[in-house]
Amino acid sequence: MTICSTPISVPQARAALSWWREAAPGVGRALRAVVATMLLTVTAAGCSYLGFGDDDDVVLIDSELPPDVLYQQAEQEVADGRLNIAVRGFEDVERLYPTSSFAKRAIIRGAEIAYRAGDFDKAILGAKRYLDFYPSDEKAPFAQYLIAVSHYDQITDVGRDQARTKAALQSLRELVNRYPNSDYTREAQIKLDLTIDHLAGKEMDVGRYYLKRGQYIGAINRFRTVVERYQTTTHTPEALHRLVEAYLAIGVEREAQTAAAVLGHNFPGSDWYQDSYGLLTGRNLEPAVDDGSWMSRTWRNVVSGEWL
Repeated sequence: MTICSTPISVPQARAALSWWREAAPGVGRALRAVVATMLLTVTAAGCSYLGFGDDDDVVLIDSELPPDVLYQQAEQEVADGRLNIAVRGFEDVERLYPTSSFAKRAIIRGAEIAYRAGDFDKAILGAKRYLDFYPSDEKAPFAQYLIAVSHYDQITDVGRDQARTKAALQSLRELVNRYPNSDYTREAQIKLDLTIDHLAGKEMDVGRYYLKRGQYIGAINRFRTVVERYQTTTHTPEALHRLVEAYLAIGVEREAQTAAAVLGHNFPGSDWYQDSYGLLTGRNLEPAVDDGSWMSRTWRNVVSGEWL
């Protein structure tokens, strides 16, 4: 909404809005907007417009202010803890003065504050826009970091859809691969490992579900995924043991023996190996490698260090 009227100071207009917020806290949003508009028609500085901030507060933005002043006003909103309003302030700098040096600063700063405010989608969009415009800039690693952590912070438990987890994995890998020497790489690598572990946990959760219901082929496929794709995670020993269980259940003993052999070679002291060994010896079997098994190829890769 644009309002061009008798020019007086923006602080005076803000004071009018503040008076209205305190005088009528229980009035609905629509009526508050009408009254605020009436106030600003009388008192607002030339060519300003209205928006809504936190808790439906009316916000006055003076479109005639220079970019440095608008930028500093947005920074003041950050200092005051009004993060959502600050984000809109940085967006205004970019929108009103797209060719200024402050627009570049406002994009990445707006993305950062949006992330701090928990508006992850807006943070991702802002950071991606920054990378589109300035892919080689010194702050490009930070922009990629904001994308990655915005996805990472939305990872849900293994019982839910893992789309965000996969997005986090992709963006974290991109950060590590594109900016290996950045200040954010070490943290990204830690988060990357945790994200991979989380995805493995999802496969395990589904695999256990199938195993309990006697759907052994489905279970084997899930546990095999963990062994082949996520072998550096904490879930690998259990996945190998569950393969022993599933293969024995369908009578494929040589695969069960191979899975136990791989488990015993890599995790000889684990409880999972003890359980697998007990299952085999209970059937007069023992861990042994079948050279024709997919598990055998995996085992050779582990020995030669070629797994990754």
